[in-house]
Amino acid sequence: MKVTPFGRMGRRGAAARGQAAKCGHAALATGMQNEGWVNMQQKLTETNHTTAQVTEIQSYGTVAPRPISLDHRVRLASANGLNQILADTMTLRDLYKKHHWQVSGPTFYQLHLLFDKHFGEQAELVDALAERVQMLGGVSIAMAPDVAEVTRIARPPRGTEDVTVQLFRLMQAHEMIIAETRELAHIAASGGDDGTNDLLVSDVLRLNEFQVWFINEQLAGTGIAVESQAAG
Repeated sequence: MKVTPFGRMGRRGAAARGQAAKCGHAALATGMQNEGWVNMQQKLTETNHTTAQVTEIQSYGTVAPRPISLDHRVRLASANGLNQILADTMTLRDLYKKHHWQVSGPTFYQLHLLFDKHFGEQAELVDALAERVQMLGGVSIAMAPDVAEVTRIARPPRGTEDVTVQLFRLMQAHEMIIAETRELAHIAASGGDDGTNDLLVSDVLRLNEFQVWFINEQLAGTGIAVESQAAG
C-alpha cells in the first residue's frame, strides 16, 4: 500500500501527540517527586533532637523482637551495655586519629604509625559492636553529638598535647573500656547471651589488652605507668 504524504503527516502527528503525552506524564511525575522532596526537606528541617519521633521508626534504648531465643530483658541489658562500650570505643578510635595527626617529637614516626594502626583496629571493633546491638533488636548509637553525650572518656582539648599526655589519655581510655567490657561479659554470660559474651571477650577485651600493652610500654621510664598500676 502506497503511503500518501497526508498519511505520513498523520503518523507524524500521532507520534508527536504520543511524545507530548509522555512528556506531560514525565513532567507530572517530576512535579510529584519535587513536591515529595520539598515535603521531606521540610519534615527533616522541623525535626530536631527533641522531636525526633517525627521520623523515627524505633526509639533509642529499646529492643525490637528477634527470634534468637533470648529474653527481652537480656537483649535490652546487652544492647544498652554494648552501646556504652560502643560510644567509648568510637571516642577511643577518634582519640587515636587525633594523636596520629598531632603527635610530635623524637618518637613521631613510630607513634604516628602505631596510632594509625590502633585506629584502624578500633574502627573494626566499632562496626562489630554496632552490628551486635542491631542483631539484638536494639538501636546502635551512631552520630558524634550523641556519642559525646554518652561516652565516659574525658574530652581532650582541640590543641596539641605533649606526647606523654597523649599516651596517658589513651591508656586511661583503654582501662575504662576493659573494665566495662569485663563487667558486661559476665552479665551477658549469666543471661545466656553467649554471642555478646564471645564478642566482648574474644574481640573487644583481647584487642584492648593488646593495644594497651603497646601504649604502656611507650610510657616505660616516665613513672606514669607504674603510678597508674599502683593506683588501680
